[in-house]
Amino acid sequence: MKLADNKATLSFSNGGPSVDLPVYQGSIGPDVIDIRKLYAQTGMFTYDPGFMSTASCQSAITYIDGDKGELLYRGYPIEQLATQCDFLETCYLLLNGELPNETQKTEFVSRVTHHTMVNEQMQFFLRGFRRDAHPMAVMTGLVGALSAFYHDSTDINNPEHREISAIRLIAKMPTLVAMAYKYSAGQPYMYPKNKLSYTANFMQMMFATPCEDYEPDDVLVRAMDRIFILHADHEQNASTSTVRLCGSSGTNPFAAIAAGVACLWGPAHGGANEAALNMLEDIQRNGGIDKIGDFIKQAKDKNSGVKLMGFGHRVYKNYDPRAKLMQETCREVLGHLGVENDPILKLAQALEKIALEDEYFVSRKLYPNVDFYSGIVQRAIGIPVSLFTAIFALARTVGWIAQLNEMIGDPEYKIGRPRQLFTGSARRDVQPLAQR
Repeated sequence: MKLADNKATLSFSNGGPSVDLPVYQGSIGPDVIDIRKLYAQTGMFTYDPGFMSTASCQSAITYIDGDKGELLYRGYPIEQLATQCDFLETCYLLLNGELPNETQKTEFVSRVTHHTMVNEQMQFFLRGFRRDAHPMAVMTGLVGALSAFYHDSTDINNPEHREISAIRLIAKMPTLVAMAYKYSAGQPYMYPKNKLSYTANFMQMMFATPCEDYEPDDVLVRAMDRIFILHADHEQNASTSTVRLCGSSGTNPFAAIAAGVACLWGPAHGGANEAALNMLEDIQRNGGIDKIGDFIKQAKDKNSGVKLMGFGHRVYKNYDPRAKLMQETCREVLGHLGVENDPILKLAQALEKIALEDEYFVSRKLYPNVDFYSGIVQRAIGIPVSLFTAIFALARTVGWIAQLNEMIGDPEYKIGRPRQLFTGSARRDVQPLAQR
């Protein structure tokens, strides 16, 4: 963080003294006005619901330029990482700041691979859930419970503990997601296989059964690996901010990541791809492609209560760069599986075409986002819609860990304590019960 040559001056129309505030520059992106001493100097706070204009931290991990439609992990464009690297290379990059060389990658992959099993007692813990429980309810419990099984790595201030907990979380998340799926499906759990790649192993744990051999499909494995890369981190979003805020209290890494899982569950965040598929299924039930015009009319009507899910993004004012990559993957997967005529998928393609051509959506930059395409891909692969957000959590875990570790290593970090604009009653006295 570099101090800029200029300062910001805050003046008041009531004649109060003006205040000079330092301005800092990042390597790229907007400058920030340092308001840390604002309350001490003026007795006032700032008011910024949703933190739309507030930088809560300094970070060197992920950068987004919403106007350009640009996403960088440690300076590398997401387009290059998604096409030239695999997920574990991306994990190493996010955690360590640089892409691994061959030796570093081999060592890192080996460490992750040999931590994919979970304590056998986790199976009994799972049995406490109803089989029809939402996978995210299960995952919130399972991730939080890891601290009870691996309490030798729960000191967030110990670098060695943070390192081993990072490896454990990255390695065990696919196992936990697959276990949650198998439990809901009433199928036996499949143990991880060390000979498989990270993503192929996840597919094996998801779709294999003990009664026959399973060979992961390279095209589907590549598609799922790309989904993981595209969702690995996304700057200071709601769940990442939640992980940072939770971790700022000094809680253990497993608890902080469990908080992120819980936040991600929301339909405005990680549940967006699930919401997009549910929307498509609702349209299909109400007449499918023949009725898509009626749906579009309702989506344009602010009073209808109908929302177009999977389109537009709060940050990107241009095309989501991840969506372009996921669109290519979507085409590849549908063609490979020969499911182009699936009613839901045909409906999705029709809706995509309308949104890309209709002036209403184009003028508002409501382009299909990554959630729209990733949901279609996962459905085509055979993943239940209810599991989409759990897979998102699997992918985002490494980003959460990287952000958490960065915060702990920042000498300026403090426990999070937002302020408020109080609008309730002023001080008053309690009256005796008979007088109320």
